[in-house]
Amino acid sequence: MNKYLTRKEEMILLTVFKLGDAAGLVKVREKLKYLTGRKWSVGNVYVTLDRLTRLGFLQSAVGEPSARRGGKAVKHYYLTAHGKEELAELKRVHDRLWEGLLGFAAED
Repeated sequence: MNKYLTRKEEMILLTVFKLGDAAGLVKVREKLKYLTGRKWSVGNVYVTLDRLTRLGFLQSAVGEPSARRGGKAVKHYYLTAHGKEELAELKRVHDRLWEGLLGFAAED
């Protein structure tokens, strides 16, 4: 790993991983809102998904158009092996950083 991902990139990569095959832009944005309690703009999520794809952490594929009239095809995102390795390395780093900080409790 040459450069650590930003927190936003990490959260989006983790969300794609959690969603699996259902990781389209809208689903990623909705899941992020649910998990973080914050609103995410479509553009913010899209730009980050595109960047993660260009970096090789994600790959994308366009699905079939929806059955409803005028339905559009949805682009789905999938974690690559490189993306999984990156998440594993980030987890190891986070674990080392948090190690020994027993008694820490987030304030409500």
